[in-house]
Amino acid sequence: MLSWLTDPRLLAAVGVVVALVIAILVYRRVKRRNQFASPLERATFSTLHTVSLAAPALREGLSEGSAQFAVPYLRTLLDTEALSMTGSDCVPLAWDGEAEHHSLDVRQYAEKVMRTGRQQVASRKDIECGSQDCPVRGIVVVPLEVDGNVAGTLAAVSADTPGPVLLRASAEVARYVSSQLELADLDESRARLNRAEVRALRAQISPHFIYNALNTVASFIRTDPERARELLMEFADFTRYSFRQAGEYTTLADELKNIDRYLALEHARFGNRLHVKVQVAPEVLSVVLPFLALQPLVENAVRHGLSGKPGGGTVSLTAEDSGAECTIIVEDDGVGMDPKALTEENRDAHLSGAHVGLGNVDDRMRSAFGPDYGLIVETERGAGTKIILRVPKFRAGVRV
Repeated sequence: MLSWLTDPRLLAAVGVVVALVIAILVYRRVKRRNQFASPLERATFSTLHTVSLAAPALREGLSEGSAQFAVPYLRTLLDTEALSMTGSDCVPLAWDGEAEHHSLDVRQYAEKVMRTGRQQVASRKDIECGSQDCPVRGIVVVPLEVDGNVAGTLAAVSADTPGPVLLRASAEVARYVSSQLELADLDESRARLNRAEVRALRAQISPHFIYNALNTVASFIRTDPERARELLMEFADFTRYSFRQAGEYTTLADELKNIDRYLALEHARFGNRLHVKVQVAPEVLSVVLPFLALQPLVENAVRHGLSGKPGGGTVSLTAEDSGAECTIIVEDDGVGMDPKALTEENRDAHLSGAHVGLGNVDDRMRSAFGPDYGLIVETERGAGTKIILRVPKFRAGVRV
């Protein structure tokens, strides 16, 4: 699982922003020949502010909408007659500025960039123009790269003959755009992975739990029809929640409601062999965590901790306010296991079905909150199992 703090693409993006600011400041200083009307600090702020305005749209990926939003800000950085952004088909996604009659020239050089992956430069003699008043003296087209592939181009249409400063500044702006597109791709990859992991978790739930739940309901149909009806309603609500399509995250309150349904079905199956203790601080009920993060841990406690213990046992779930975090503990006094064996089984859990969901939940917790927020598992043979989750109360981008 990629870490936001150590991913090389994220670190590269930071470096690109720094390089971009320096390059643009140099370019502006050379072009205006020290005719700044404000101190360097104001120019730095202006550049950073412009970069920040373009970033949100670019983080959505390369599209007509994101290009049309970002290109005017990017043109401000380069201070060119016009600026255009094209997709992989070389058709302009956006054009800001004058001289749009040169869009065919931009497309021609964009096609060369897509073929070669290298910057292309056209001077006045290289481009056709029937307008005597046209101010365009050159075009610089640079590649936009995502994960090593050219995804589109950025074209600077200049009223000056392209020189080394414009070439360097255009390349730096393109690097910045590419870094944002890389992060957009990383966001989408992360979202796809999270969706895939939730689907895998649902698939793991289905075979063993649904079969047992329906068998339990069936056993009450003749002896206690009303109980069978209640359990069937619990089962329907459980599956409706577990297989919902909305969102990667949920609240602790909603996750606890689903756990109540699950435990009602398991209690009907195990009877007095299953005891449950739940203690939750009211102030943490609104905490947001990955969807289906707790139910698999409770299921693991019942399935692996207590089902193999002749006299059954107790599953405890506590959620406490820990300042900036919520601490959640799922514990059982069941058979426990060798910690080394648990690590080995988790490695092949997708094949064996062993300890359903532990690795899945651990991955999604780290993905959502960072590498320091994985599961803490304490277990020993004959001593039960204790699983600890730390959930930040607030984290940017994590919401229901």
